[in-house]
Amino acid sequence: MFPLPDGLPPGRFLARDPVPVWVSDEFPQDVEELWPRLLSESRRHGLIPFLCLPDAMGRPCDLDHVDAVRLEEVLATDFAAYRRRRLPLWTDTTPAPAPEGVEPWPHDPGPPFEQWPGLAPGTPLASEGPTPEVAASSVLAGLIGTGPYGLEDCCLVLVPASRSSEALALIGWSAKAPLPLLCALLRSWEDRFGAQVVAAFGSELHVSVARPLVEAEHASRLALEHVLSTADNIVDDPPTPFPEYATALVGRTSWSFWWD
Repeated sequence: MFPLPDGLPPGRFLARDPVPVWVSDEFPQDVEELWPRLLSESRRHGLIPFLCLPDAMGRPCDLDHVDAVRLEEVLATDFAAYRRRRLPLWTDTTPAPAPEGVEPWPHDPGPPFEQWPGLAPGTPLASEGPTPEVAASSVLAGLIGTGPYGLEDCCLVLVPASRSSEALALIGWSAKAPLPLLCALLRSWEDRFGAQVVAAFGSELHVSVARPLVEAEHASRLALEHVLSTADNIVDDPPTPFPEYATALVGRTSWSFWWD
């Protein structure tokens, strides 16, 4: 067990290997006020907060497995396989069949690369920009305002970790995502874009972005990283042409992923 910050709602410890976690009994009604304080104190307490369904906690992923992911090498291999699989769809401009009464889906030319182009350059720190803590609090407020299905069943989770990517690994988030790769990507996005995990429920993952992409010329590279996370909603559901998805990442302060 570990010391807890003051002012938490009722909750309990869950004994888990390699680290215990603390989980609130229900969705905290004052989470919008509590959240910024927990984030500001996270370095002092060594606890990462995020919202999660308790039954979405599976077998923890050893952080050594995340450390072992050679991200550039893995993504280069994955892109080569992905490109071989999808190239016939990208080169065939025949409209894909659509349900009756639905407009034909737009043709997707795919990423404009024949080989892995490398990671997108990160956005530099700026004194006038929001901190990752402020950005995460803003995304949380937005989620509460829109109320996506499943959010109300989440609990506040505190995990002894130094990064939100590590916290996701340590709870063993049980979506169909490739957890070591996903956590390696999240760690890299945290370094390059100030990304933070805010909520993980069902098969959905919501991430705040403190330093969003500002250079349109790098958008396709970042979009390809999203695609290679294997999330099902990136360009596929709803069908979105890759260039359109990439363009929408410029200035975007939150990213959402889900796995079917």
